[in-house]
Amino acid sequence: MSQGTLPEAERIARLRLARTDGVGSVSYGQLLKRFGTAEAAVEALQGMGRPLAAEGIAERELAAAGAVGARHVLLGEPDYPPLLAELADPPPVLVAAGDPELAARPVVAMVGARNASAAGRGLAFEMAEALGAAGWVVASGMARGIDAEAHRGALSTGTIGCVAGGVDVAYPPENAELQAMVAARGLLLSEMPPGTEPQARHFPRRNRLIAGVSRGVVVIEAAHGSGSLITARIAGEAGREVMAVPGHPRDPRSTGGNGLIRQGATLVEQVADVLAVLNPFAVIERQVPPSRRAASVRPLRAAPAPAVAGQGDLIDLLSVSGVALDEVVRASGLPVAAVQAMLSDLEIEGQIVRLAGGRVARVS
Repeated sequence: MSQGTLPEAERIARLRLARTDGVGSVSYGQLLKRFGTAEAAVEALQGMGRPLAAEGIAERELAAAGAVGARHVLLGEPDYPPLLAELADPPPVLVAAGDPELAARPVVAMVGARNASAAGRGLAFEMAEALGAAGWVVASGMARGIDAEAHRGALSTGTIGCVAGGVDVAYPPENAELQAMVAARGLLLSEMPPGTEPQARHFPRRNRLIAGVSRGVVVIEAAHGSGSLITARIAGEAGREVMAVPGHPRDPRSTGGNGLIRQGATLVEQVADVLAVLNPFAVIERQVPPSRRAASVRPLRAAPAPAVAGQGDLIDLLSVSGVALDEVVRASGLPVAAVQAMLSDLEIEGQIVRLAGGRVARVS
């Protein structure tokens, strides 16, 4: 991990500017352009009587990051993600836990529904695993569902988790162990100070980080109006590739991805499709991604998805196009007998149907 080249006084001044109310990415860039350095900008603003974040606040934040095994990476320093720096108004300050050099490698983002189906989760894991084997770092947002499976699939090859709160605050709580593993083996990034509890207003920043560090974004299962679509929009506006996996038109989780495809996103169904978009001049061997049940990846699944609480949760794992029973059992975290009993009740109630080949589908 390389060290920042900015003098300590300039780093503190930049952090003060970034943490001052009313100073966003745009005004921060304008101040540096006008005054040349953050130290000069701080001195000028103080002379005008403008309120600034206190120097002690910046120093305490730097110390807090060190206390949780993280550090600040400022725009213009060697470890700042190069693709993120290409945005029109990149974040002035990042807090990083892990290896920032991962962000300098080829990165592709994978995002999608929190209440993803078992089939969607399986595809996310397998795609991330195969993309990692092909040399790509996989970025996502540390949410439950598609995000979590993408991180798990790429944990052994390189993954970047972008979070809305502090890098030391696990959200959602059930992903605490997974987030710790990403910090230890990959990279966690946030724009917020350590200790910050994520608020709704922080998530657009998280989405910008995901899109900004990546050459392209793959969307798997996204409902209309979901945060995944915000990430895709930011990526498209930045000139990055936008890809989406199509879904059944009667599944609400397919409306976002199908809509992206109608708007010009590339339709992808397997990892070879994604690689062809990201590197169209490479010779790509179209192969079935390695099984997620392979013994080599089993030890990485130390933070399994929580068991479903009831029939409603079990239905969320299904899609109208059908999901294999073993995928439902794996994703639910319940014994086979319990899943079979719940499915029988749902079938009697007319909420699911059984399909050929041992597949079950929700009724639209």
